[in-house]
Amino acid sequence: MFISHDQPTATNQQRIKKMSKDKFTTLKTTAVPLPNENIDTDQIIPARFLKATTREGFGDNLFRDWRYDADNNPIASFVLNDKKYSGKILVAGKNFGCGSSREHAAWAIYDFGFRVVVSSFFADIFKNNALNNGLLPIVVSDGFLKQMLEAIELNPKTEIVVDLVNQIMQVGAVKESFEINAYKKTCLMNGYDDIDYLLSLNKEIKEFDVAHA
Repeated sequence: MFISHDQPTATNQQRIKKMSKDKFTTLKTTAVPLPNENIDTDQIIPARFLKATTREGFGDNLFRDWRYDADNNPIASFVLNDKKYSGKILVAGKNFGCGSSREHAAWAIYDFGFRVVVSSFFADIFKNNALNNGLLPIVVSDGFLKQMLEAIELNPKTEIVVDLVNQIMQVGAVKESFEINAYKKTCLMNGYDDIDYLLSLNKEIKEFDVAHA
């Protein structure tokens, strides 16, 4: 599946779709740089916005306290309010998603329109939450992360290619491979959540039952 480089949005049409249904094989897009280290889940989605029980709508409050001042005016200096940056990849500093285990952090990033988050280190719980919700967290080396951030800041129109099938990320002529759990890779490529995956094995399960009856 090829995904174009559209500005990430959270339209009503997107919100009524089940978030885990988007298939992911190849992504070619620009990216948004957020080089801050140790970004925790309360910064990603503040606790006061966790009252909803469905995944839709959290993108409106992604990085809320960094995006808006006390009077709800956009803070021009924050990267998500800078129109020169857009894309479906968020490139973050080291130790992204630390802090509390709230799944809402992954919901907010996905609902805003991002499909990939890149860092040199993710908190384990955030990483698992992301993979469970159709968001691909890619761990790269410190050197490659630095190159990515420099390339994006130098030219915000820099295109990045994520090839999930071959597990390769490319920025210009520079490539780096990344690791992903084989099961989660299958789920992402097919748009499955855990229940969808089990349902996809229905034929094999029936055949097993018949063979062992």
